[in-house]
Amino acid sequence: MRPQGDAARPAGRYRAAVTAHHLRRRLSAVGPWALDALLALAATTAGVLVLASILPLGPQEPRIGAGYALIVAHTLPIAVRRRFPLPVLAWALATGLAFASLGFNLVPLGLSILIYVYSVASRCPRRVSLAGLATTEAMLGLVFLARPKALGDRSTLVVDCVVVAAAWWLGDGTRRRHEAIVAARERAAELEQAREELARRAVVEERLRIARELHDVVAHSMSIIAVQSGVGAHVLGSQPAEAAKALAAIEVTSRQALTEMRRLLGVLRQEAEPSGSLAPSPGLAEVDALAADVARAGARVEVRIEGTRPELPLGLDLSAYRIVQEALTNVVRHAGPATARVRIRYAPDTVDIEVVDDGRGAGTGRGDGHGIAGMRERAALYGGSLDAGPLPGGGFRVAARLPVGEGLSA
Repeated sequence: MRPQGDAARPAGRYRAAVTAHHLRRRLSAVGPWALDALLALAATTAGVLVLASILPLGPQEPRIGAGYALIVAHTLPIAVRRRFPLPVLAWALATGLAFASLGFNLVPLGLSILIYVYSVASRCPRRVSLAGLATTEAMLGLVFLARPKALGDRSTLVVDCVVVAAAWWLGDGTRRRHEAIVAARERAAELEQAREELARRAVVEERLRIARELHDVVAHSMSIIAVQSGVGAHVLGSQPAEAAKALAAIEVTSRQALTEMRRLLGVLRQEAEPSGSLAPSPGLAEVDALAADVARAGARVEVRIEGTRPELPLGLDLSAYRIVQEALTNVVRHAGPATARVRIRYAPDTVDIEVVDDGRGAGTGRGDGHGIAGMRERAALYGGSLDAGPLPGGGFRVAARLPVGEGLSA
């Protein structure tokens, strides 16, 4: 069995740690200025008691009274050492010289001088605190030369100089730790600001993405509605059945456009408002349905799929779908009566998209506006490329290549 004394040691250390923790909390609650005031009173009391213990015998009352007054004048400024470290040190050196000139030993002032040197080193720049240390050491040497009894022998002078230098070293270490803490806090504030800036940029980029989504939805749907409404108005009197088909296509297209716009605008709502539609974003799997919508607008669309469709990331799948949608919308809007051929080729590391039509090519304004620029932005967002331009024999071609796999994840 372990001895009882050994078993009691951990409990004793625990109680000592708890006591020290409570003491630190009480001291921090008092405040630095109150602590300095208490420290000044303690240093004054200690100096007076030490002087009383070493007073020489004899009727020298005026000198003794001046000594006590100088102790009080020397130690009480400890209460303002944090606010005025350099003036307080200068005052302490002056009163110390006056005290030594009366023939007293500097022992009663030793603690307060160390406090003043520590305060200057902990609160002033290093070059200033080094100047204060050098002045204090020079004062000790001057006192030893003028009044040797004020310090004792040379070994005592050396010890006093080393102790003063140690007080400066402790104060300088405190200053460096404080500067490191301040620098760490500033760095943390800068990192937080950078994080907020990144969040703001993400919001801006998301709003730009939503703007492109809305442009694609509105441009595609409105183009189909405009064409169908024109057809319906043209055949309303002569072919009522065709007019009814056009109105039905307008109804379907407008409902789809409204549904998708609600989904896109849902991300702009506040948390307290109802959430938007949870319908999945469209992708290349819906190209056939898209071609059917465009066909109802009067353009013939042929879709050709090559390769096996892999599991694509949602964002890339949506961007690829929007490129096809924008290209077909431009066919309806600019090509006139035309046939559009959509070819999608799935490779292990890329998705190739090509939309070619045989309608009007050059001179139709298809290379202007936000449509082509939006498609290029979508392709570039995933590290891809997009070429768009008229064909030599007539018609227009849009070709995009989007990387997948390792190229995308990088």
